[in-house]
Amino acid sequence: MNASPATPSSQWVTPRLSWAENPANSRGRLYPEGESRTRNPFARDRDRIIHSTAFRRLKEKTQVFVAHEGDYYRTRLTHSLEVAQIARSIARALGLDDDLAETVAIAHDLGHPPFGHAGEDALNACMEPFGGFDHNVQTFRVVTELEVRYPQFPGLNLTWETLEGVIKHNGPVLQKLKEPAWAAIAAYDEKQDLMLATYASAEAQVAALADDIAYNNHDIDDGLQAEVFAISDLLDVPLIGPAIHSVRQDWPGIDARLLRLESIRRMIGAMVDDVIGETLRNAAELGLKTAEDVRHQKRATVAFSRDMMEDLGALRAFLYNRMYRHFRVNRSRSATKRKLLQLFELFMAEPDVLPPEWGAPAMAAPDDHARARLVCDYIAGMTDRFAIEEHHKLFNGDSTR
Repeated sequence: MNASPATPSSQWVTPRLSWAENPANSRGRLYPEGESRTRNPFARDRDRIIHSTAFRRLKEKTQVFVAHEGDYYRTRLTHSLEVAQIARSIARALGLDDDLAETVAIAHDLGHPPFGHAGEDALNACMEPFGGFDHNVQTFRVVTELEVRYPQFPGLNLTWETLEGVIKHNGPVLQKLKEPAWAAIAAYDEKQDLMLATYASAEAQVAALADDIAYNNHDIDDGLQAEVFAISDLLDVPLIGPAIHSVRQDWPGIDARLLRLESIRRMIGAMVDDVIGETLRNAAELGLKTAEDVRHQKRATVAFSRDMMEDLGALRAFLYNRMYRHFRVNRSRSATKRKLLQLFELFMAEPDVLPPEWGAPAMAAPDDHARARLVCDYIAGMTDRFAIEEHHKLFNGDSTR
């Protein structure tokens, strides 16, 4: 099926760079629709995502710390909002289409299951005999089929550029189609060619790096709040250490809370500035003229500098050792993985305990593969709190609650 082209509107703002995406030139949607009178196609995509069930559920899905552990720590929702803010700021500074950058950022984690990467590992293990599980593929399936909000079509019927950004923001994915978990992407690509061998738009690449900037900074913030490490542990860590020293130099005697917040603010600023500078250098070196030029490069246009990448590597190593593998996080990861494994096993064996809208199709599934995918979709859509409550009802003899 051919996508419907966008209809230009005098109200739409044209991006300043020739190699930016222009909403007036969108390749359109898989299912043709009339255009909005007040929003360009990318802004309309963003609004559809924000109104989706999957987006609302991110409010109680784990980033690092399980959502119920405290109201300070980031969840997938607050993380996604921080990514969107950074993406929009970078795109606007570069003269790219900030609506598209924000839209890809808002959407990028919709497919995450409860309990963060521990939940993804658990579902991937459960689904190994049935095609596997990948949160990027799940995100794509959420926006193209699992969200049921419109009578005219499945999913959200997003523009080609948004869908391309959702699945390719980290780079070309053609080789991934060999993996069983990516079968859904291969099937969709037969209906609408997403150019899976090329890079995505510059705006989608901005969203990918905004994700890196957001999580590296807010994980430092959350780690300090959780007391898995202290300010003194960070003084020799690249990026955050120099920021702490500069704040103390400017504000001698500053209290610990403001020191933390101002240091992180400066680290975000340094990373944003680095992306903008390196991207403009890349664009000049590559001689970019059009959005298609961005797609057909042999490397990403939007990038960190080499020095920044080295510093980020050291920072990530610190976070991995001191936070992501902290015994408290490990205990939570172990407990939550067991919950999902047990839920999956039970639902596969007794699909009649699922809610009717899931149980009926699961019981009618033609084979174990089809049933497993339904069960996986049900679990992947859960919030942390709901998964914990479901497990308690089904395994603690409290099924009437």
